[in-house]
Amino acid sequence: MEQIQLTIEDQHDGERIDKVIAELNEQWSRSQVQQWLKEGHVLVNGKAVKPNYKCHVDDEVTISIPDPEPLHVEPEHIPLDIYYEDADVLVVNKPRGMVVHPAPGHMRGTLVNALLAHCKDLSGINGVLRPGIVHRIDKDTSGLLMVAKNDLAHESLVNQLVNKTVTRKYEAIVHGVIPHDYGTIDAPIGRDPRDRQSMAVVENGKEAVTHFRVLERFDHYTFVECQLETGRTHQIRVHMKYIGYPLAGDPKYGPRKTLPLDGQALHAGVLGFYHPRTGEYMQFKAPLPHEFERLLDMLRNNR
Repeated sequence: MEQIQLTIEDQHDGERIDKVIAELNEQWSRSQVQQWLKEGHVLVNGKAVKPNYKCHVDDEVTISIPDPEPLHVEPEHIPLDIYYEDADVLVVNKPRGMVVHPAPGHMRGTLVNALLAHCKDLSGINGVLRPGIVHRIDKDTSGLLMVAKNDLAHESLVNQLVNKTVTRKYEAIVHGVIPHDYGTIDAPIGRDPRDRQSMAVVENGKEAVTHFRVLERFDHYTFVECQLETGRTHQIRVHMKYIGYPLAGDPKYGPRKTLPLDGQALHAGVLGFYHPRTGEYMQFKAPLPHEFERLLDMLRNNR
């Protein structure tokens, strides 16, 4: 069991302990941290506290991260579009409609189910339901993901995400015609206080930065490339809505009755990172899926 110790500093005085801990590592969800608190894996000044405990300056916090539980997810022989694989990492092109890891309501047919049938050596850092998963993309987003095959690789790739050295570029179709060619959206993202199932730009959210550039303009839509500097939940979808150009087909953040696509028009086309063992920079590019190309052809023909 790994232990992490920290001292609460001035900027966190009065904040909830679950929020402070969740901000330490973007791979830890707030609900996961709350579960650790309830199970006594987090001590403040040597005592267990509830998730809503308000921190005080100089509080001594000890986090005992539980060892991963034995895996009980069934392997499934689902074809995988693998772009790269060695003993440490695997890069896969996830299709639209596939969930990345099991969750209530989606215990089968996920990328993790497929990975377990493909290889037995996945890192266990993320526990029972997310073996090897370093980062995620949404069910209806297609594109490239990196998978860790051991804990050394997992820790390296997570550190690269935290240090913002991973290249992640997405292609998207958004509503509206963006007049400028380039832009940067620097706006914090957190849970939408009016809808806890959605994310939003909120004052006390986590830092979130998205760079975009226009690839092509149509009569009522724009084809853009978005590059992530951070990796918050639904970041591109939330940021593009925030500046008035929501993603086409987005059932949560976009307008209804849009382009004929089941889900948002978003593809993770470019992924680059440093190999965790050799240090070599590696970059991969996956072409747009056919349904995305058909949308672009339709928009071009309707000019």
